[in-house]
Amino acid sequence: MSDTGPPPVDRAPLVFLVAGEPSGDVLGARLMAALRRLTGGHVRFAGVGGEAMRREGLASLFPIDDLAVMGFVEILPRLPRILSRLRDVERAVIATRPAVVVTIDAPGFNLRLARRLRPQGVRLVHYVAPQLWAWRPERARKLIGLFDRILTLFPFETAFFAGLGIDTRPVGHPAVEAERPEAGDLRARLGIAPSAPVLLMLPGSRVGLVRRMLPIYAATAKRLALLIPGLVILVPVVAATRAVTAEAVAAWPVDARVVDNPADKRAALAAAAAAITISGTSTLELALAGMPMIVAYRTNPISAFLARRLLRVAHVALPNLILGRGAIPELLQEACTPGTLADAAVRLMIDATAAQAQRDDLAALRAQLGADGPPPSERAARAVLEVIGT
Repeated sequence: MSDTGPPPVDRAPLVFLVAGEPSGDVLGARLMAALRRLTGGHVRFAGVGGEAMRREGLASLFPIDDLAVMGFVEILPRLPRILSRLRDVERAVIATRPAVVVTIDAPGFNLRLARRLRPQGVRLVHYVAPQLWAWRPERARKLIGLFDRILTLFPFETAFFAGLGIDTRPVGHPAVEAERPEAGDLRARLGIAPSAPVLLMLPGSRVGLVRRMLPIYAATAKRLALLIPGLVILVPVVAATRAVTAEAVAAWPVDARVVDNPADKRAALAAAAAAITISGTSTLELALAGMPMIVAYRTNPISAFLARRLLRVAHVALPNLILGRGAIPELLQEACTPGTLADAAVRLMIDATAAQAQRDDLAALRAQLGADGPPPSERAARAVLEVIGT
């Protein structure tokens, strides 16, 4: 009788990833795919992620929604759950002893996690530099020695963190990897007339923010229905916000459609004439598609007060920050009203000169976002593998 012995141990390096919100989930999924390509599949994954990372093979420790919260006031009711999840992740990392931990964005959670893990001798890479250059530049020094490497998305971030002696690698923005939008037969499939004016409204990917923005969008849609005959509004959503958005949009006094299919969302970028969006990654996706836009945002008044006290930059929309000027209208807090949004949207949809001026500004962004050379996910994967030593 032969003894085959215990099953072989998988010696492939374990990469432990922690994404705290839908945009980080997309980054994590692309990073996983790139790591698999570069290693010929000789890599394992563990950690926290969403649906996109699950499709790449990650069994998340818990739902990503447990961490997807932002705002100074909004986080307070969720704090016990977040602290509990922090302990869960710390225990999992210590138990699995990964080759590297890659924390993705979500600095409120991930910087705390890094401080817990650093004394354990864990290799740490942070993907998406914390926006300390915008909020508290003096606090950036606290990152010195915390991470083995920080992967930055924008050129000005690289200079900022490298100036502190932090190992920083520019990888470019993931939005450049999105498939170029094609209008295709979207209008036919959705029953939209070929000549109908189309406007995008993006309320965000977090349920709390979506609930806050939808009433403003509803009142804006009501005004626009009177100003733009035949208007159709498309509202792209993620899975977590589909139900609440669909229920609200059904009552709007205009032809409005919720779009949740990824291919349709890309096609919507080509079909629309303009967009109203919250600030965030969506502004760059729209910019790369050449989409004229208005940035709208309203948060809890206390959070807004604190943000204004802390903010150290002149703009909040990423395209404006990169360009160094207000190329895109930013209608925030008190300025974020149905009247101001409707007026700005009408200008972009009716005034060809205004729309083209914005397209010209957005065209200047592409090279700065890493559109030339290897895709950002591949650059990020190579930077992670260098830290591992493979």
